[in-house]
Amino acid sequence: MFAFAPSAQSVVPVAGSPDVLFPVHRIYCVGRNYAEHDREMGGSGRGTPCFFAKPADAVVPINPKKTAEVDFPPMTENLQHEVELVIAIGKTAKNIAVEQARACVWGWAVGVDLTRRDLQAAAKEMRRPWTTAKGFDQSAPISFIKPAAEAPDMNNAELWLYVNNQEKQKGLTSDMIWSIDEVISEISRYWTLQPGDLIFTGSPAGVSKIEKGDVVRAGCSGVGTIEFKLV
Repeated sequence: MFAFAPSAQSVVPVAGSPDVLFPVHRIYCVGRNYAEHDREMGGSGRGTPCFFAKPADAVVPINPKKTAEVDFPPMTENLQHEVELVIAIGKTAKNIAVEQARACVWGWAVGVDLTRRDLQAAAKEMRRPWTTAKGFDQSAPISFIKPAAEAPDMNNAELWLYVNNQEKQKGLTSDMIWSIDEVISEISRYWTLQPGDLIFTGSPAGVSKIEKGDVVRAGCSGVGTIEFKLV
């Protein structure tokens, strides 16, 4: 018996089968996983990867045939976009080898890690967690998930993002500092990956400020596209 009705399960539809739903367990994110983005954020290259998390209900599944609406978050004067390849995990994995990592992948998506950059900068200065900067409501717009069996090799996929039809980000997953398989393996050392987990794998250079009323359009080759308006 529950004290009150539990919240609805967060889900993301499966591409091509929208009645089939991927239940979201946890959302892991990799910070500064592209060399150029790492440099623009003040980093210096490959080191121990930076992980952070978003709550499962931060996802905003976006139908590729429609422009969605995403709420502009409160408490920020510098909201920024970060387009990313998202890994959808389909098997339990704990402390797995890099060579075993790809077998855990259920599918792929393209997502946008929305970030309250001013709050993140303040947290960094005070050496505090990034939760308010990264883990807010609707901070993870995401495409429908493409099953791995239906997707091409994602090791050299192209990512791109436009704001109001102006190109802001463009890059290749082959430019990752930590590869797809390395990311999965490394996360599994800290947490037991479970079916339903999503991993945002990092963003190429070109992140920029976005405002209420802006239309963001993003995509990943072989996976899909999303479009949303900040309201």
